[in-house]
Formats: sequence, structure tokens, C-alpha cells
Amino acid sequence: MENTTTPSSNGTDVDDIPQYIGFICCGIASIMFGTNFVPVKKFETGDGMFFQWVLSNAIIISAIVVQTIRLSRFYPFVMIGGILWATGNICVVPIVKTIGLGLGICVWGSVQLLVGWANGRFGLVGVDAQIPNNLVMNYIGVSISLVSTVMYAFVKPDIKPITMEITIPEPDTESADSKGIRMAQPKVVGLNDMEENPPVKPSPGQLFLERWSPAKKKIIGIILAAFSGVMYAFQFIPARYTQEHDRDNGASQNSIDYVFAHYCGIYLTSTLYFIIYTLFRRNRPKVFPQVIVPGIVSGLMWGVGTASWFIANKALSDPVSFPIISTVPMGISLLIGIVAFKEIKGCRNISIVAFAMTLTIAGAVVAGLSKT
Repeated sequence: MENTTTPSSNGTDVDDIPQYIGFICCGIASIMFGTNFVPVKKFETGDGMFFQWVLSNAIIISAIVVQTIRLSRFYPFVMIGGILWATGNICVVPIVKTIGLGLGICVWGSVQLLVGWANGRFGLVGVDAQIPNNLVMNYIGVSISLVSTVMYAFVKPDIKPITMEITIPEPDTESADSKGIRMAQPKVVGLNDMEENPPVKPSPGQLFLERWSPAKKKIIGIILAAFSGVMYAFQFIPARYTQEHDRDNGASQNSIDYVFAHYCGIYLTSTLYFIIYTLFRRNRPKVFPQVIVPGIVSGLMWGVGTASWFIANKALSDPVSFPIISTVPMGISLLIGIVAFKEIKGCRNISIVAFAMTLTIAGAVVAGLSKT
């Protein structure tokens, strides 16, 4: 059974979604994206390749659930959107290692916001332009959201590195003394301090990055972050293009019907990248078993968030949904860092977060009102 729609006699879509559903989906997506990395917060993810593959497994699980409910037609072209997202996402680790997480989020968040908004507003890559009801308010909302994204880059979190300690139990000194054996005192050592484990050698990628000058690192990091932002923004274009250009062939006008193909593209691309990475590592990839279950939870949350974003795009249009969903998760993530993990301290940092969150909320509200 296929869920396809056709235009109604008055020119509107049978599957038109009420605006309030779009705003609800914006809220769900913002919460999911702002919290989906909380489950893996205390676990080592290494170079990120294994973690992304675990994430993609959970994403495809959520896609199967959606497909089981919707029983929609499969749209192979929409898989390109998943390929774009997965390609942009593998750049996150080198971005963090070259320019840091704060500046990285600022760059890719700003680019994602502007490119996603511009694609919707002007129809830059073959999709129809979506003009908000109040253009002036939309421009103001986008501008405020962009400023809030830049403000988040000035927050300096106090993140402690993840370490693993192993306690060597105290031996039975009495029995040892009776045998004339002198035992060393017990001690607490780090994982890499154990005598049977040699120090962990830096990966070839880390050594390659260390050869770069600070200026070169910053330039490359900003370029990669901008590239990721473009990929994140373009991920929805194949679905929109199919909706608009294959409508006469029965293409569904309900955005949720494109989630399965999109997520299949993510899973297949992430698997391909992990295979290439494993071959590059000579079948010795950096695998962290403790991150599997948290990674699955994180991936399921991401799957729910992106499915909600698909719906929000259809109900509100890209020029309205992108300013909201591209910025609000940053504020939620930093708020969790202050309240739950105590990573953000000091009056300066908290003041910046408070001001940036105020701008984020204002930008989201103004962008939302531009639709009404």
C-alpha cells in the first residue's frame, strides 16, 4: 500500500499540515538535537568514526519504525540527502581538533542557518521559493538568530577530559610475608599507566594535524565547518525537489514519507565510510564498546528530531523552521551544560549564555511570527 497524495481541486495539498503542528515539531526537534549527545557525554568516542556508525544503526532503526507505520513508496533520489548529512558529519572530529567545538558550532550553525534559509526563501537549487507572509519579520528573525549563533562561540566551557582509572586491589600481605615475598604497595593508576599496556600512540591523523601551524589549522577548520554547515542545510533538498517535481507522478506531499529513504542514505554512507576507515587502519579500527548503548539512544533521539524537522519544513517552510531549529538546540545544550554537568562556570560565561539564549528565543519567536 502506498501513501501518495494528489492536488485537490482548490490547488492545495491533501496532506497540508496545520501550522501549530509545525511549531510543535520545531520544539521536538530542538529538544532532541539539544540533548541527543547527553547519553554519550561521559564516554570516550575516539576519532568519531565508530560512534557515527553506531549512530547510523540507531537512525536506520527509527527509519524502519516510520516506514512500518507509513508504508510509503521508496524514493532513491532522496538518499542523496542522507549522503550529504553523513559526509558533513564525519568532519566534526577534525573540526573540533583544529578550531574547537565552540567556534566549530558557530561556523557550521551559521552556515546551516543561512544556506537553509536562503534555499527556502529564494529557491537556489531547483526548488520552489517559499516566501513568508511577513518578509520584514522573517529577515529580522534570521538576523537575530545569526547573532545568537555567533554569541555562543564566546562561551568557554570547562570540560574535563574523560579518563579511566583502574584500582589494583591490595594483595594478601600476610600470606605473602609468610612465604618471604615482599609485595609492592597498591596504587591507583590510569589505564595507560599500567605496565602491561604501552602508552597509546597518536593516530596518523593526529600526527598529521600536529604538523600544521595554528594559522593553517584555523583556516582548514573553518573551511571544514563551513562545508559541514552546507551539507547539513542541503540534506532536505532532495526530498523537497522530489515533492515538487514528481508530484504528477504521485510523489507524496507528506514530508514524513521521505524519512526512510533519507535515513537509508545516512546508514549506507556511514557504513561505507567506516569500512574505508577500517581498511585504512589495517582492520584495527578504534572501537569503544561502552559507547554502543548510549550511541543507540543518541541515534534514536536524532532520528526523532530529524523526522520532526521534515514535518516542520513542510508545515512552516524552510525560511521559518531553519532559524528556529538551527539555533535553539545550542541554547538547550549550553543550559544542560550549566545545570547538569557544571561545565560552564563564571559570571562572564553565564552572562553570555543568558544573552545568547535571549536572542535565540527572540529570533525564533520573530521567525515564527513571520509565518502567521
